Amino acid sequence: MTQLPSAVSVRESGSGTPLVLLHAFPLDASMWSAQLDALPGPTGHRARVLAPDQRGFGGTELGTGEPSLDAVADDVALLLDAAGVERAVVGGLSMGGYVALAFARRHPDRLAGLLLANTRATADAEAVRANRERIAAAVLARDSVQLLLDERTAANQLGPDSGHLVERVQKMVAGAAPAAVAWAQRAMAARPEALDVLAGLRVPASVVAGEQDGLVPLSEADLMVRALPDAELTVIPGVGHLSALEAPEEFNATVCRLLERVAG
Repeated sequence: MTQLPSAVSVRESGSGTPLVLLHAFPLDASMWSAQLDALPGPTGHRARVLAPDQRGFGGTELGTGEPSLDAVADDVALLLDAAGVERAVVGGLSMGGYVALAFARRHPDRLAGLLLANTRATADAEAVRANRERIAAAVLARDSVQLLLDERTAANQLGPDSGHLVERVQKMVAGAAPAAVAWAQRAMAARPEALDVLAGLRVPASVVAGEQDGLVPLSEADLMVRALPDAELTVIPGVGHLSALEAPEEFNATVCRLLERVAG
């Protein structure tokens, strides 16, 4: 297993059931602010929320490894070790969902529950992989993420009623390091299909989709729910690709139901 980068940034709140939240591309753990505030509950004992910046994003160093979501999944396992946590509910949105799937494949014994939001378990089509490489090569050549801003990455991730969030998301996009953007794009392009991983899980799972998600169709959520032995599907009306930001109350209610199922 790989070593954690020497500098790792983690936001934490609460003291209950361990819950790891993995952010979307090309954002950072600040996207989980509403979850860090609300999910521990009024007394703080419902959940212990751990929201790390993934490799190269936010305050976490990129490290020297080749692009691989397996390495990021191993980072999560090492983070749990450092936090003294044996098993956790692991959740991710978009790219974070891909990491959660890699964690489920590589560390199933550490998984108490699984949350998959606005993500997919299928591999990229060839055209998507080619576009990821285009972006990776361009941001490295220019040493700038301006391409992501020019191509309206922030607005394209949000639903039609979430325009008030564009500036916040755009700020996160603009703060991403070119090397991290390229590394993550190449890591996502190389990920395998994971429907077989889901079929083998024996933990409660929750799948969240945005009704207006222009990046991941609802059919992908249906595929994951059908593959999982114990899954609940939540489709949030009027919401795009960043459901945790766009509809935090509905998103948090779904996570709370999952935590209750995990607790038994």
